[in-house]
Amino acid sequence: MAGRAFVVGVGMTKFEKPGSKDWEYPDMAKEAVGKALEDAGLSYEQIEQAYAGSAYGSMGQRALYEVGMTGLPVMTVSNACATGSSALFLARNAVRGGLADCVLAFGMEKMEKGSLGAGMGSSKVTIVDHHLRAMVEGRGGWEAAAPMPQMFGNAGREHMERYGSTPEHYAWIGWKNHKHSVNNPYAQFQDEYTLDQVKDAPMIFNPLTKLQCSPTSDGAAAAIVVSERFLTEHDLWDQAVEIAGQHIATDTVDSFAEKSSIQAVGFGCSQRAAAKAMDEAGITIEDVDVIELHDCFSANELISYEALGMAPVGEAHKLVEAEATTYGGRWVVNPSGGLISKGHPLGATGIAQCAELTWQLRGQAGARQVEGARVALQHNIGLGSACAVAVYRPAR
Repeated sequence: MAGRAFVVGVGMTKFEKPGSKDWEYPDMAKEAVGKALEDAGLSYEQIEQAYAGSAYGSMGQRALYEVGMTGLPVMTVSNACATGSSALFLARNAVRGGLADCVLAFGMEKMEKGSLGAGMGSSKVTIVDHHLRAMVEGRGGWEAAAPMPQMFGNAGREHMERYGSTPEHYAWIGWKNHKHSVNNPYAQFQDEYTLDQVKDAPMIFNPLTKLQCSPTSDGAAAAIVVSERFLTEHDLWDQAVEIAGQHIATDTVDSFAEKSSIQAVGFGCSQRAAAKAMDEAGITIEDVDVIELHDCFSANELISYEALGMAPVGEAHKLVEAEATTYGGRWVVNPSGGLISKGHPLGATGIAQCAELTWQLRGQAGARQVEGARVALQHNIGLGSACAVAVYRPAR
């Protein structure tokens, strides 16, 4: 049987607007990894393996050289927007498989200003060509808009047409996540808006306004994952958070069979990953208290409520109407501000979600603390496609 794996240290940089800060990947690594080591009370010499996530860069070793040069194996991981969670997945596997007792998962990104493209370049084959084709065929053509907001916006349109959600439901999600970010010093944006300001912001792709879209960002995050043996030997039980379940799912033929935009942006991947992660942890969604969910656009947060089992298919907007996903509701979703407000440096996002949930389960989240949080769920999706879901709970 596989062993258990625990997060004992987390750290991250503040997420920044691209180009607003004069730093390079090694600077990011030094800050984020340094904070994680300090949080764990460990030295870099105790790290046996490292997985460095970056969707665009390929300098995992060079970045970590700023932290130390100990000769340990370093692997650079790239898996679209799920890059950080993929690094964490590999770190956990190394620990659970008995290959190492103390492993670093690290994610970083420096991005360009403006909307994220689809990586088309001169090649007809890209990681999202199936997804784009399904959307175009299903929606009856391509519109003059950036690829990512168009794909997720069309998923929102499909939900409105099939199930009766409205632009106001999506706007509320943007309002909620911006409101949550006010209490997060690591968030790229920490501004609160009225619901009307969210609805009246510049339209990116109907129904998505600018304040319902995640920005491109620079930033980094790190987590240290250890075995049960290491935990006991170093007396780290009181600060440890167990990754009790975790799974990464990719597309099946069903993702494209119906030419559904909802399926094309990862609904099925999310559904399968969540089911397997929760089954491994021995929980249901009703046991979860706090969720960091991949709200690259407000439409994706809403449809992900259904994929994660928080609402029946077609009824996610009822959670919005009941305000069930904020403080005082059934779950608190994206207390960090989510991608919409915290920012979205691709390689760092998944590990930043891990950091937030670790702080929540330790009771260290300050003004954004979810009272009594005992079970947390992480959802991170990258088109191409990979969806990572993890379940966390205190080690004791």
